[in-house]
Amino acid sequence: MKITHYEVLGKLPDLFTFDDGRKVRSVADWEERRRELYKTVVEMQYGQLPPKPEILEITPLMRRFEKGMMSIYKITAGTREKPVSFSIYCHMPGGNGPFPVVIDGDLCYTCMQDAEIYNKFVERGIMLVAFNRCEIVPDIKDAPRKGNLYETYEDLQFGALAAWAWGFSRTLDALIELGLADLSSVTFTGLSRGGKTALLAGALDERATIVNPEGSGCGGSGCYRIHMRALEEDGQEKREEPLDVIVNAFPHWFVPGLKEYSHREAELPFDQHFLKALLAPRVYFDSQALSDVWCGPINTYMTAAAAREVWKLYGKEENVLWYWRSGTHAHLPEDFDRLIEVIERERHGTPLSDVFMKLPFEEPQPIFDRFDSERE
Repeated sequence: MKITHYEVLGKLPDLFTFDDGRKVRSVADWEERRRELYKTVVEMQYGQLPPKPEILEITPLMRRFEKGMMSIYKITAGTREKPVSFSIYCHMPGGNGPFPVVIDGDLCYTCMQDAEIYNKFVERGIMLVAFNRCEIVPDIKDAPRKGNLYETYEDLQFGALAAWAWGFSRTLDALIELGLADLSSVTFTGLSRGGKTALLAGALDERATIVNPEGSGCGGSGCYRIHMRALEEDGQEKREEPLDVIVNAFPHWFVPGLKEYSHREAELPFDQHFLKALLAPRVYFDSQALSDVWCGPINTYMTAAAAREVWKLYGKEENVLWYWRSGTHAHLPEDFDRLIEVIERERHGTPLSDVFMKLPFEEPQPIFDRFDSERE
């Protein structure tokens, strides 16, 4: 990948300075700082997250516990007065569980209906669970806020990404109640807008032990303060997706206030390293494609490197992982192969292959502060 244009709009806000000017010097300090970050990086972008539901009802629609078969459950959650329902599709390793589980909200994408993909997990004793996030709130720019989660929590202001992230947590709630989820191995994953959702859901739900956004870009794993262009594998020059484009094309994903920072990214009091840092010290694994410049390869790397300073504080730097493959914007079988590698490293201590942690471009100069327990 050849970078043809690289512009830094400003230094990343410091993860290790409290709003009152104090410095983070220990893990205990960071846990306090983590709580402070929520209002900034989450509410300013995605809104006030819908709460844990008053009700959680699980209706079996199809139960098949044989290996390679699928069980389907309808989840009804929210408030008693205005519940929301959606279905989860569980590809079973065989037996009653509990199983290591991978949750993906991208059932609206054809890849999550591909037997080659779900059989990869089943053959390794991992349950793959898919749901259609669009059943919770629609992915339509001008859709009315009626008959879905917006109406359930009409007193809260939140965008579609927050609603879909709520769906990840309710899916996990149901799997726990059903006795199907092994809480020592819970993965959230998704592609593109689904990757943005998986990252947000994983940052907020500490039960996720591995969080794997694929090609999530702006508003996900990217960096608002970097503008870039690069040549893709076919030689075509492409740019990354900037804030002004995403908030105009997909305003329903976010809250309206984010749009105020279009062309003013350097004034944002956060960037996406704040969101990623909420995951520490759990496993953050970001996967990308070489012909997917729109998702901002340097942007993604820079906020991952910045957030990794928090993992260093925990002595868990090895839990920040990235990987680039050849190809375009998609969630391919080989991407799931890499995710399975990460899961099996965590479960069995199996070493990762050598495709991880290789940058397809020259490492840029850092635009973030490193952790220093002695700094003033």
